[in-house]
Amino acid sequence: MAATDFKDYYAVLGVSKTATPEEIKRAYRKIARKHHPDLNPGDKDAEAKFKDLNEANEVLSDPEKREKYDRFGQHWNQPNYAEAPPPRETNTGNGFEQYGDFDSFINDLLGRSQRRTSSEGFRSQAPAPDTEAAIALTFSEAFHGVQKRLQLDTDTINVRIPAGATTGSRIRLKGKGRPSPFSQQRGDLYLTIELSPHSFYYFEGDRLLCNVPIRPDEAVLGTEINVPTPDGSVTTKVPKGLQAGQSLRLRGKGWTLPKGGRGDLFAKLQIVTPQDLNAIEQECYAKIQANTSFNPRAHLEEIKL
Repeated sequence: MAATDFKDYYAVLGVSKTATPEEIKRAYRKIARKHHPDLNPGDKDAEAKFKDLNEANEVLSDPEKREKYDRFGQHWNQPNYAEAPPPRETNTGNGFEQYGDFDSFINDLLGRSQRRTSSEGFRSQAPAPDTEAAIALTFSEAFHGVQKRLQLDTDTINVRIPAGATTGSRIRLKGKGRPSPFSQQRGDLYLTIELSPHSFYYFEGDRLLCNVPIRPDEAVLGTEINVPTPDGSVTTKVPKGLQAGQSLRLRGKGWTLPKGGRGDLFAKLQIVTPQDLNAIEQECYAKIQANTSFNPRAHLEEIKL
């Protein structure tokens, strides 16, 4: 690799050379999502940046590769590039006695490894590298499962993603990674799932949630409401006196579970105050205000510094 072709993998991911593995992982996920080809169809610049991001993440997330990269820079992945060995200590003669022949002396002097003379055997034993890539899915695709066609360098790969994937889920495709520079055997491809934001549903940990608005009178007196779920609307009861921020648990109406079945959906209630009141509503609210004994701020009177 020419010096002008050198890629600063730390700069590509926007992290410092002292970044922890967790910081590298977070940086990769954040930037990879922005430049993912599925989110930028036809954008060659985004495609090139995404390729560089995968390359940088593959090296910096692997402790052994990262150590070589930090030591050798642009030459880190060249099989014959190594530091010259330390000088040997000799007590007598001119130092040639420790070598079997002159070629051995020259090899040692130039820092050539003896295994270089049997490079074919070395190449056949070199492990194939694994490849990391991110793939963006809609909530619908992840919930139901989907067939995707991916482009890895010049190869087109078909992958079946089972139902129930969530952000951070990993899928292993055996033998679908990039080929080893030594043996040309392919490593495995690991796909990390990223869910695109949904307008209604969201995750907190592994729980699927949604926000459902209710009126003040519904919160006070209780009611029945319709709640959208991933496979259709259901009717559920709102107990009287429920507070804003409390959740209704809809059992078996949440996310698809990888081993089968469904999780629960949590509908978080939000009390919404009406803005435009008709005459009757205005009168009723005024009567409540004038006759209520409830003071939600009574406990604040005892607060002092």
